[in-house]
Parts: sequence; C-alpha cells; structure tokens
Amino acid sequence: MKKIRVLVVDDSALMRKVITDMLSEDPEIEVIGTARDGYDAIEKIHKLKPDVVTLDIEMPRLDGLNTLGYIMSEIPLPVIMLSSYTREGAEATLKALDYGAFDFVPKPSGPISLDIRRVKEELIAKIKAAYRADLSRLKFLLPRHERKAEKAEKLVPTKVRAVVAIGSSTGGPRALQEVIPKLPSDIKAAILVVQHMPKGFTRSLAERLNSLSSIDVKEASENDILKEGLALVAPGDYHMTVRRDGDEVVIKLNQDPPLWGVRPSADIMMLSVAEVFRSKVVGVVLTGMGRDGANGLKKIKEYGGITIAEDKSTCVVFGMPKVAIEEGAAQVVAPIHEIADRILEAIERLS
Repeated sequence: MKKIRVLVVDDSALMRKVITDMLSEDPEIEVIGTARDGYDAIEKIHKLKPDVVTLDIEMPRLDGLNTLGYIMSEIPLPVIMLSSYTREGAEATLKALDYGAFDFVPKPSGPISLDIRRVKEELIAKIKAAYRADLSRLKFLLPRHERKAEKAEKLVPTKVRAVVAIGSSTGGPRALQEVIPKLPSDIKAAILVVQHMPKGFTRSLAERLNSLSSIDVKEASENDILKEGLALVAPGDYHMTVRRDGDEVVIKLNQDPPLWGVRPSADIMMLSVAEVFRSKVVGVVLTGMGRDGANGLKKIKEYGGITIAEDKSTCVVFGMPKVAIEEGAAQVVAPIHEIADRILEAIERLS
C-alpha cells in the first residue's frame, strides 16, 4: 500500500520531532522530511514532492500564510495549517483557508505544544482526507469587499416565521462565504449555522461573514433571541439548540458529549430546530468530513420542511452531503453557487 508522504513544517525543532514521531505511528503515513521555515519548506517541496504538507502559521523569515500563497499558486498541494488559539491565530487561519489551505488543526497549548498528541487523531484524519481531496476545490479565494456599511438599522420583530439550519465542516468557511452574503437583509427567516471549528475560531468566522453580508451575523450566546435576518453561528465546543420562550425562540448552549466526534453538532441543532418549528425549516448540509447533519435533515424532512445538500461537484470533501443524499435525507442537491437561491425558493414555498 502506497503511504501518504508528508512534509512537516515548523520553526521549532522540538515540534518537528514530536509531530514527526506522532504521524509516523500511523501505518498509512510516511514523514519524508521536515522544514524549519517557509523558505526551507519551498525548497523541500520541490526536492521531495510530498503528498501533503503540515504548515505552522507562525514562523520567522517566511511565515505560514506567505508560504501557503506560494505553494498554492506555484506547486499546488493539500496543506493543513497548524495554528494557535489566539485571536490573531484565528484570523490568520481563516485567511489561510481563503488562500487554499485544506483545513487546520489548532495547537492545544500555543506554538510549543508538548500536548500535541491531544489532536493526533484529528490531524491524521485530516491528512488522509487532504490526500484524497480535489485540488481544484482549493483555489485562492479572491478577497471580497466588506458590505457592513450597507446595513440599515431596522426594527426586527422577534416572531420568526421560518428557520434556515446550516451544517458544514471541512471546506465550510469558504462555502459559507458563497451562501450567507447572498441572503438578503429582508429574508423571512432566522439562520442558524453549525461549522465544525474549535472554541475561539467561530467568533472570527462570524465577524468575517458579518462584514461580507447584508444580514447580521454573530456568534451565538446563551438566550440570544432568534430574529429574521440574523444568522447565529454556534460557538466552538458548544452544542446549540433552541427553546420556545413565550412568543420568542431563544438559543440554549450546552457541553453535552460530542456527537459523531464533534461539538457543536449540526444534527443536534437541526433536531432541536425541527422540534420547535416543525415544517417551517430549511435544512442545509454543506461540504465536510463525516456524517453530521444527515439525521437532522431526515427529521426536518419528516416534519414537512425542505432539505438541501451541496453537490459533489463543488464540495472540498464530499462526506456529510454524500451521507445525507445516500440516506434519502436531501430533497434538493445543488452546487454551492446555487445554494442561496435554493434556500430562498424553499422559504417562499414554506411561507
């Protein structure tokens, strides 16, 4: 069996050694070399021709973002970023995903993470998925102009007529930028988003989507009230559910055990929304590893809502949508650039 040839890039000699030893324990992976910075990485990539690169964001001389930009423009390869939990690290990570990184794994304790083995299974799973990825889905994403100035102050009633429930994982931040900014400010629905990301990264994601969108987008907090024209992003490490409180519906957050290995879980959010809103739900599953969201779509469909899955042709990873489609949970299948239109059509049908 051909092994996946990996190049490990990190400015810390200790981290290079620990990551190499950790990855080498998997029989399907071979670490063919290491690099201490971006210049060294580019030289090693040309020489060793790895299948996948793990790339530290914070490095001297040539940092991870600029290294990634060169890789994706000159010698395209699947790249997994290793980032810190700082706000700066979160913002750089989102930019890296725009630049074409396949995905990222946060270092548990900062640049020198002696406890890096805590993310061993996640890193190995993402290396294997990256190896199978279609590089055409990872092209550089052109920067978009912020639209925040176009938002008008408006009195929004808290009685919500419908909800759009979106789940995404690997490739999701890019996919969400193809969907959320296309939704009009007067949309007749509230929007709930579960993106598989750790704590600290979802706030930066929500702020970025907010800056690009006509609707308002924020990271969800306990007891936030659902409103039409407002998108709430589940905070990392918290499941997000909804509960009716008089005429209003509010967000409830919890740290119950992960489902399918993830927290937040799209299934948990969608099942909760379906119970409260019954037929007035549009469920959407976008690109991602695993099967999260399929059961949620099934429940939404059972209650008479409308369910949508991203088509394989635009998925970075055709995992979550594939399961939903194969299990008969998705009524509509569409490429990412059509998803927003399909959502708006579904809302009209439910009204």
